[in-house]
Amino acid sequence: MDKAIQLEALKQKAISNKTLPLKSGATNLVFGVGNPEAEILLCGEGPGYWEDIKAEPFVGNAGLLLNKLLLSIGIKREDVYITNVVMYRPPDNRDPEQSEIDAFAPYLDEIIDIVSPKIIVTLGRFSMAKFIPGAYISSIHGKPMEIGWKGKLFTIVPMYHPAAALRNGDIMFKIKKDFSDLPRILEETKKVKTDTINVEEKKEETKQESLF
Repeated sequence: MDKAIQLEALKQKAISNKTLPLKSGATNLVFGVGNPEAEILLCGEGPGYWEDIKAEPFVGNAGLLLNKLLLSIGIKREDVYITNVVMYRPPDNRDPEQSEIDAFAPYLDEIIDIVSPKIIVTLGRFSMAKFIPGAYISSIHGKPMEIGWKGKLFTIVPMYHPAAALRNGDIMFKIKKDFSDLPRILEETKKVKTDTINVEEKKEETKQESLF
């Protein structure tokens, strides 16, 4: 089935789910946007005021910065897929609670399964903790890590949240540097996977030859 159709069906399923937390105080479900065939998926924390109004992640000031960071490495917003660990706006933009993150996890997990990106960029500590629990973002930001998750291997690149960069010049410097490394990380990730496929193909050829 077409990935765009799968994502839309999943979105409608989330909209109709009355058990999801934060729904009563929100205007819209903020599901995700972008290219269903994206090689890079960016995952933030939760919707803010403008995201809640427009039903789209990262459309406020943090979103404008995210767009600029992507353009700085030659990538358009519509080339990636963007979502969050919670899809309704927490009251007063507070941090999402673990129970809320857990409630939205099946939807985020399925988004990742459908898009099947080569790299997942986590923006902020809450999305980072989904894949790398117990880590400190100050220690590992910008460092690619290959992890096994839900039976698949993904390259995770933890980064600071763009909203934090808007408040802190030092973090702004770090997030710009981390984004500048993304094209290289993507190419290295693609090369490793290509090499792995080639090795497996050679193993299969050798196996077939041994039958004759």
